[in-house]
Amino acid sequence: MNRLKLIAVAIAVSFMGTAFAQDEEPQNEGYNFTVVKEVKTTDVRNQSRSSTCWSFSGLAMIETELLRIGKPAINLSEMYIVRHTHSEKAEKYVRLHGNINFGGGGAFYDVIETIKKYGIVPEEVYPGLNYGEDIHVHSELDAIATAYVEAVVKNPNRKLSAAWKVGYEAVLDAYLGKRPEKFTWEGKEYTPKSFAQSLGLNFDDYVYVTSFTHHPFYSNFITEIPDNWAWGSVYNLPLDEFAQIFDYAIDNGYSVAWASDISEKGFSYQNGVAVVPEVNLAEMTDSEKLKWTELSPREKDAMLYKFNGPGLEKKITQEMRQEAFDNYQTTDDHGMLIVGIAKDQKGNKYYKVKNSWGTSDKYNGYFYASEAFVLYKTMSIMVHKNAIPKEIAKKLKL
Repeated sequence: MNRLKLIAVAIAVSFMGTAFAQDEEPQNEGYNFTVVKEVKTTDVRNQSRSSTCWSFSGLAMIETELLRIGKPAINLSEMYIVRHTHSEKAEKYVRLHGNINFGGGGAFYDVIETIKKYGIVPEEVYPGLNYGEDIHVHSELDAIATAYVEAVVKNPNRKLSAAWKVGYEAVLDAYLGKRPEKFTWEGKEYTPKSFAQSLGLNFDDYVYVTSFTHHPFYSNFITEIPDNWAWGSVYNLPLDEFAQIFDYAIDNGYSVAWASDISEKGFSYQNGVAVVPEVNLAEMTDSEKLKWTELSPREKDAMLYKFNGPGLEKKITQEMRQEAFDNYQTTDDHGMLIVGIAKDQKGNKYYKVKNSWGTSDKYNGYFYASEAFVLYKTMSIMVHKNAIPKEIAKKLKL
């Protein structure tokens, strides 16, 4: 989940989409969004140059959940989650002789499981900036951590010592800081576990849901993605029922933690929108249809991905989702938080998405993903179990 790479791809695609026929057509009106329903959330954060969107978006949901139950806004420590995850990931990597993904990425499952096992702390207690930076810059840490565990797995002594764990923890302490055993917050002393308990949430209430056909519907399976190093499992629903969760959640005051693929031509960082455009042959004249068929794939993309206003989008099917996952066209590259429902000027539905890339973009840290994009490119979601329609929850035995 390399933030800089994703932004570069998105901007390049945006410019490519306006490169053709710029002088032939007048500038269109662009997108004008009206938020229909929105849940209250905390401020947008910035993961900066770290592959930790999963921690930022997972904790953004927990912070939003605290607001939902009437608690004051709080900034929880993403790096506390990252620190514990690094340790457990290294342990598993070594136990499996390096036959598992290792890096800065993770999943929503990691956030919840870390809180359940180790608790959580406020941001100011553990900012995770122990290396002379004011922002999160993890390239050096990720490189050193990877080289370290790879060296351990090579086993040059033909027998592992217990010292490798001590050394690895020292690396994490050097970069992120030692994990606090106790701290004082607003005049009261806590441990990370007692602080998590004081929040008033039941972390067993959060579930993970997806929609694919390579496993039975209404079953629970381990998602086959590289960043699922902890082998977290998800519930599987047919697409039509999966789609119902998004609106039901927002309408009832819940946010949706959203793992998706935004390394897509349809995602434009510059324009703050994500769509799945489709050519509207029904409105073309015969000569326009002929001209369209004669265009190269690059020219067709340039026409489709102009981002100059609402247009026809693809109708997403279960088969399309599965095919995109099977052929690596849909990957799990970014975690975000859906906090609202919006409409464009033509009445098309979008979801308002809270990102973790700061607030310097068009919509101050948010963007709008069309319903088609969400249904097509969602890998999985995390929601409170009460955010699932009751009849669907019964089928999942929740």
